[in-house]
Amino acid sequence: MDLKEQKETFEQEGNKLLTEMDDLADVILQKETEKLELKEKQPDISGNKTNLRSKKLEKEQKLEAFLKQINDHQNSIINYKKKIKELKIHEVPGKPLVELKTYSLEEITAVEMDRLQYEVSVKEQNLSEKAPNLAVLAEYKEKTDLFIQRTNELEDVTLHRNKARQFLEEVRHTRLSEFLDGYSIITHKLKEMYQMLTLGGDAELELVDSLDPFSEGIVFSVRPPKKSWKNISNLSGGEKTLSSLALVFALHYYKPSPLFVMDEIDAALDFKNVSIVGNYIEDRSKNAQFIIISLRSNMFELADHLIGIFKTWDCTKSVTINPKAYGKNSRPTSQLLYFVIPYTERTEII
Repeated sequence: MDLKEQKETFEQEGNKLLTEMDDLADVILQKETEKLELKEKQPDISGNKTNLRSKKLEKEQKLEAFLKQINDHQNSIINYKKKIKELKIHEVPGKPLVELKTYSLEEITAVEMDRLQYEVSVKEQNLSEKAPNLAVLAEYKEKTDLFIQRTNELEDVTLHRNKARQFLEEVRHTRLSEFLDGYSIITHKLKEMYQMLTLGGDAELELVDSLDPFSEGIVFSVRPPKKSWKNISNLSGGEKTLSSLALVFALHYYKPSPLFVMDEIDAALDFKNVSIVGNYIEDRSKNAQFIIISLRSNMFELADHLIGIFKTWDCTKSVTINPKAYGKNSRPTSQLLYFVIPYTERTEII
């Protein structure tokens, strides 16, 4: 490239640079104008900035206060919920039990707080004036439950008592019925036995209290042959023996036993009465066995077996005799067994 062309190139670039410099000068002038305008607006902007900062601080303070109120309300809600759980409705006798009502947000919003606060103040004032003791209701309920429990226990005890009383009455009735039945049979048989033993006398059992025979007992009265009625305690020894034997034989008839043991029942009897008693026992020996201790010959000579007990040289000895071996007419059954003991030297059996 020659110098002329370089010159033209440089001139073009120089013109281009001059044009750009003019444009930049216009831009700088414009920016300077804008700068002046901004300087003129700066006081207003600073004032607005100060106002915005003040408003920001105010809003932040209000926001902090609102947050504090929200926190306080949340804590209050927790406390009130806890108090609501601790609330207990006392049941007042004669009035229906009312449950605590839970209000929705819409119902709470619709409540007039001033009016509600007034009603609460009035009720608190009335409550403080009356000063009711609500613990009495709990005590009343406790006492009522205890009363119901004791009443149920009383009913159970009364039921058991009535059952026991009914059972006792049934036992008493059964005892009285069986006693009167036995008393009737024994009384009838006593008359028969006494007439048989005394050959014409009479005996009678009489209830002292016919309504309650177990309270006063029984009176035993007899009428020996050709004599008047007497109490058994006023009889002689032989008459007492016959009366007692008649009662014993009547009891044996009512409750028979396969074995009887009698000790000297004939000691106070004369020969005639001993024979009567001995023959009666001999007749009864068909269905039972009798062991009789006797010293009367007309008693033990009716026996099937005789066991004699005696003492020699301070020793007790015995001897057994079978009367059938000595008699021509022996009985087929051996039911009578007699112990013959010398009265003056009677000893215990070893």
